[in-house]
Amino acid sequence: MSTVYEQLGGEAAIEAAVDVFYRKVLADHYVNRFFEGVDMEKQAAKQKGFLTMVTGGPNNYTGKDMREGHKHLVKMGLNDAHVDHILCHLRSTLAELGVAQDLIDTVISVAESTRDDVLDR
Repeated sequence: MSTVYEQLGGEAAIEAAVDVFYRKVLADHYVNRFFEGVDMEKQAAKQKGFLTMVTGGPNNYTGKDMREGHKHLVKMGLNDAHVDHILCHLRSTLAELGVAQDLIDTVISVAESTRDDVLDR
């Protein structure tokens, strides 16, 4: 049985998804303030490593854990509505790239499972 990572298309697919995803996020005035001053090249690399790891690919993730990595954003007002926006961007990115609905649902489920840690609760 292949991993979700392999079913998505491996490294090239993750790279494409993260690039499209962050274009959407940075264009969204509801959430882009959380990325002001962020080195987006480093951020994208962390996101690619994280998505690779959580979808069953090689574990090269070197970022902070979700709680620690987002604590400063919670202080800036990050809440469930913002997370919902981010998940919508992830969902639409995967759909735009032609990912099958069952795989989209799996990836969203994994992302959703980090919500309480991201929101430090």
